[in-house]
Amino acid sequence: MARPRPKALTLTEAAAERVKALMADRGAGYLRVGVQNGGCAGMEYVMDYVEQPDPLDERVEDQGVEIVIDAKSLLFLLGAQVDYEVTPLHAKFVFKNPNESDACGCGESVTLVPAQLDG
Repeated sequence: MARPRPKALTLTEAAAERVKALMADRGAGYLRVGVQNGGCAGMEYVMDYVEQPDPLDERVEDQGVEIVIDAKSLLFLLGAQVDYEVTPLHAKFVFKNPNESDACGCGESVTLVPAQLDG
């Protein structure tokens, strides 16, 4: 019997509820999560809403949200969790990522290393 495969990315309950509300407003079917080059620390997290996944996307379902991750971002996001944080000064999505090795002072960009896969 094969061991269940862990999810590449998960959402907290707060993030899932916020994403569901945003997706309902936009009529989107999937949350796209990825990383791109940018910012003072080298990389930035990106999120978007899409109608259909691309053929090479990793697909994950978590807490009723359909998530797609582009292939080039997958190793940088393995094991990450997305949270939604609300304080008196801001409301934003926050990534908790074991592949993050550094972050800039403003928290907008990060340094990421690809996840090391065991055998």
